[in-house]
Amino acid sequence: MKLYSVKVFVLSALVILPLNVTAEIAIPEQALHEARSLVKTFGSHLKASLKPAIQSGGPVNAINVCNLQAEKIAEAVSVKSNWQVGRTSLKARNANNTPDVWELKNLLKFEQRKAAGEDVSTIEYSELVAQDGQSVYRYMKAIPTAGLCLKCHGSQLDNDVSAKLKELYPYDQAVNFKEGDIRGAFSLYKVL
Repeated sequence: MKLYSVKVFVLSALVILPLNVTAEIAIPEQALHEARSLVKTFGSHLKASLKPAIQSGGPVNAINVCNLQAEKIAEAVSVKSNWQVGRTSLKARNANNTPDVWELKNLLKFEQRKAAGEDVSTIEYSELVAQDGQSVYRYMKAIPTAGLCLKCHGSQLDNDVSAKLKELYPYDQAVNFKEGDIRGAFSLYKVL
């Protein structure tokens, strides 16, 4: 177990209150390894569902998979692992993925890190926070926008894709991305 110097925060509802205390807190390396592994598991299960959908019916089928399967996959990984697993974004498509205050702060930092030249595929952040009297380990990993993502998240969408997105996500913000942008992040947490 390594010791890390971290700022301690108290989370209350959606407000982060800094305690202005820097403390040496033991953050188990195992938690970081678990979080990284769960991101791979979630991502691979989602890709495994998306690939056949795209092959059989194009991007519109991919939208249906994301709408119907992504949350179920996250729930299944959460139940099996005892972590809360999900996704968030500065430009959320699904309102259920709107960032909380901690996620918002770190998504903005991710954008700064990208602007400073850091490779999006390596951007991650973890922190131990106090929440409701418990130590909670939080982890985020940036999701890079790949070329294939632009079929549903780019600026030039086919008419059928646009229509399906409007039908399923009337308040969709997850468009106008370019390849290499940060589309969002995997966001996980676990009570230690």
